[in-house]
Amino acid sequence: MHHFYPIILLLLLLFTINCTQKRSEGSSSDNLQSHIISDGIPSIPDSLSKQLKKYQNTRSASFQGWMADGSAMVILTRFADINQIHLVKHSGGARHQLTFRPEPVIFVSVCPDTSKRLIFFLQDSGGNEKFQIYQLNVDDRSVSLLTDGSSQHASLSWSNKGDLFAYTSTRRNGRDWDIYLGNTAAPEKSEMIFMANGYWSVLDWSPDDHKLLLSKYVSSTESFFHVLDLSSRKLTPLSDTLNAVSQESGLFAADGNGIFLTSDENSDFRTLRYYDLKSAKETALTPDIPWNVREIAMSKNRKLLAFTINEHGFSKLYLMDTRSFKIRKIETLPSAIAGGIQFHPLENLLGITVNKPNMPGDAFVVDLDSFTIKQWTHSETGELDCSGLAVPRVIEYPSFDSVNGKSRMIPCFSYKPKGEGPFPVLINIHGGPESQFWPYFSSSIQYYVNDLNIAVLAPNVRGSAGYGKEYLALDNGMNRENSVKDIGALIEWIKKQPDLDSTRIAVMGGSYGGYMALSSMIHYNTQIRAGIDLFGISNYVTFLENTASYRRDLRRVEYGDERDPVMRKFLLDISPVTHASKIRCPLLIIQGANDARVPASESHQIADAVRKNKGDVWFLIYGNEGHGFRRKNNRDYQDAVIALFLKKYLVDNIKTISNQKSGKNI
Repeated sequence: MHHFYPIILLLLLLFTINCTQKRSEGSSSDNLQSHIISDGIPSIPDSLSKQLKKYQNTRSASFQGWMADGSAMVILTRFADINQIHLVKHSGGARHQLTFRPEPVIFVSVCPDTSKRLIFFLQDSGGNEKFQIYQLNVDDRSVSLLTDGSSQHASLSWSNKGDLFAYTSTRRNGRDWDIYLGNTAAPEKSEMIFMANGYWSVLDWSPDDHKLLLSKYVSSTESFFHVLDLSSRKLTPLSDTLNAVSQESGLFAADGNGIFLTSDENSDFRTLRYYDLKSAKETALTPDIPWNVREIAMSKNRKLLAFTINEHGFSKLYLMDTRSFKIRKIETLPSAIAGGIQFHPLENLLGITVNKPNMPGDAFVVDLDSFTIKQWTHSETGELDCSGLAVPRVIEYPSFDSVNGKSRMIPCFSYKPKGEGPFPVLINIHGGPESQFWPYFSSSIQYYVNDLNIAVLAPNVRGSAGYGKEYLALDNGMNRENSVKDIGALIEWIKKQPDLDSTRIAVMGGSYGGYMALSSMIHYNTQIRAGIDLFGISNYVTFLENTASYRRDLRRVEYGDERDPVMRKFLLDISPVTHASKIRCPLLIIQGANDARVPASESHQIADAVRKNKGDVWFLIYGNEGHGFRRKNNRDYQDAVIALFLKKYLVDNIKTISNQKSGKNI
């Protein structure tokens, strides 16, 4: 989630990747594109490619909003290799493609002015996260670049009238997120209206369009709301910023005299509250819901507010009258992950994206009169029969420490193959670390479970979001490796399960989860058969020194400041590259060359260190990807490489464990 190479070396690396294709002995198949480096990876057997096809021919759609006149829904979906903007005019209607961009569209915002059929969207280049704002004219399909083409831009927000828009940009110094104001009359000529220090974002406009609600993000446990008066440019904080509080979502009330927001002040969870701007009094509206309020949205007249609750990774949807504060749960939402909620501009409808473990994400609409829910898009699932796909069960297992005299329990999603087992196990560790595993539809997980007969366990180790701020802070600073101990506790739990094979365990993780996978391979090297590191941190000091400047201080709050000698020593001591000689099992590393969060140097140095000790390393680099992979062709090949790796070292190879226990390098 949040989450590196001296700049000259990085530029040289990018040039090499884009111009050359490295082919080592036994490397990947001959049909690789020039942007791929595949080192040490065998050719993908045709039989495996055919087996994967039915899982790879799936599609999804995400709801992005409504046209201002209510004539159509705006979605993101992929017909070819990457996501593009489409319109859908009614339930089950055809998807009309509006953009045909060379890079995937990331975020969409529709202008609320009915006289201007405009859509703004964000797009970067090759996954470098230097997101630019583009204007799409829906009528003639013309696209215009509105920003400088090189800085980062985010948190685009429209005025209620639709003639003005605000956003954040790092163009001043590449580090701080200043606030800019633009006008649709000359959208390419925006002006900076607030010079920021740190990471700021725009949340909402007051109903009279005279004020902005801004947020300053410090860390996962500290974020503060401010109101900016656009006339006087006066900035007013909502609370005492000396106290640690996390205010995450916020919207102005209909009269402009109050703000509905989510906050964890004096609470372990973020609850929905109403803040009176005149009295500075805050009223808790959901004190009895022991989960985080994740997302809020308001109707155009601001009389209704919808919000979602994150309950063990699944969403619950609620509707509130903003005048009476009366709340009603919408029971018709299925057991799923739901988000992106937006009210229809004219009708009593609510658009939302719904994603289930056994169903790709699609756009749905809730009728707020009848509280019925209707699916608007029906994304293809190829040859898959979704009714037969695996649905995870939420379990808890005891860790090494205790709470109130009882073992601390770690939540975990458990996917099991059909049959009695014992099944090999893949421990799938999420990134962040201030994130959590969400049971979204994953064709990869479904393939592991249904075709490779692998049980997949996805723990939300300490430090994960969604389980309260106390749990979130358990891995901070010097407690970093306690989260790794949670993986050790999971291995011990696996040993006690008759349907799981504790002699065949693999670990996999991305970003911070990549660090967790590498560290688990070190600490539990006689018990793990294979490991997969997806763009993970291998050295905390070099990571903090080389991660993008706009996020370096944010990461120091979480991991520690490498400039402090004591913390620097600790960070080096826990870094996987320091103990690479203890990695005794085969290692697969996958990296995007343009990663601004965890730079490619992190993957290179752990690959070099493990190979120095005669370790077995498969190394895959994409020259046109960043932090995570957005192109279908790249994801398909990645899926094939991971499947081959797991099949060889976890499913088929029964000699690896005995070699590990004897201390031999693989």
